[in-house]
Amino acid sequence: MLVENIESQHPSNPIFVLHHIYTKMKFFLLSLVSILLHKATVESFTSTAAMAKRNTNIVLGSSATDEASKESSAAVTKNLKPDRYIASNRFAVRAGKEAKFEKRWANRKSRLAELDGFKYFHLMRRVTLDEKEGVKYDGGKKKDIQGNYVSLTVWQNKSNFNAWRKGDAFREAHGGTSVGAFVSTMVSSIRILKGAPKPAFYDGLLVQSEAPESIPETVDGWRNVEFPEDGGTLPVECFVACNQFYVPQENAVAFEQRWANRESLLKFCEGFVAFTMMRRDAKTKTHGSEEMDESAEPTYVSTTIWKDRQSFEKWRSGSNFSKVHGQKGKSESDKKDSEKKEEAPKKPAGPPLWSRPPTPIFYEGTLVISTKDGA
Repeated sequence: MLVENIESQHPSNPIFVLHHIYTKMKFFLLSLVSILLHKATVESFTSTAAMAKRNTNIVLGSSATDEASKESSAAVTKNLKPDRYIASNRFAVRAGKEAKFEKRWANRKSRLAELDGFKYFHLMRRVTLDEKEGVKYDGGKKKDIQGNYVSLTVWQNKSNFNAWRKGDAFREAHGGTSVGAFVSTMVSSIRILKGAPKPAFYDGLLVQSEAPESIPETVDGWRNVEFPEDGGTLPVECFVACNQFYVPQENAVAFEQRWANRESLLKFCEGFVAFTMMRRDAKTKTHGSEEMDESAEPTYVSTTIWKDRQSFEKWRSGSNFSKVHGQKGKSESDKKDSEKKEEAPKKPAGPPLWSRPPTPIFYEGTLVISTKDGA
């Protein structure tokens, strides 16, 4: 309208018309620039806000990662979760009564192999290894809390053990079905044992187990064996090498982590049956339980079961033992010194994790009962 009015006022003046067009174009361009600037500002603000939101998410994500990392670190400060639960009973058998003690075990009534959660059992008699005479029965010292015989039962978990302990199968196996049976059991025990049995319970950690080539025959849940007619002891069915560790509670986690991070070559060894690091469960109490004295009793026991002593000796003198125990290039005398601390993890750079040196202990196992999966 304005253009029309101007042109109508000065229709014959082209310069005036051009000037007017220039003025209008200038106004249009300024308006366009203003609009573009406004749009750019809005987009910039929006982009900044989005960036801020993304940065917030990144920070939160980083925080979550840090928390996960802390949780991972925290996990290292906790004890290992058990793979099995192990019940043992330690017996001090009178000299000359070993055959009667074993016969009593061979002829007992038990439904052990039929119970839920049962994994493995054997009866162990303590032995020493002599370079000249080989394996010798170890009657144990007079005040030795470990005794000279040990029964060892492996359960899938502690709940399975508790169910057995509180059930009828436990009473049947321990002469608790009647007063007469109980009295007979007690009298027999007094004649054979030096004092009451000493139970000990453990969490089984870092379990390794091979499926057995054959499963020993059982009848109604217990081994079907014929006791030697010559009055001897039961035949050897496995060899057990243990190492006893006296680890204070404050070092327990570090001790377990060292074993968890330790290279194990046992599964590649001929005759290997099973391994577990047994952590003492001193809180569980049963008939005959006594307060644990950590200065006298081991808090951890590494337990390796072999098919026979020859398999153990072959492993101990072989390259796999040297690799794990850092004996490459050592002399035979140095190796023998190291063998005195069988299965012990390497000594830490700082103070030792145990309060006293580890002590090895060996057993011959008999009356083996196993599941198809092994221990």
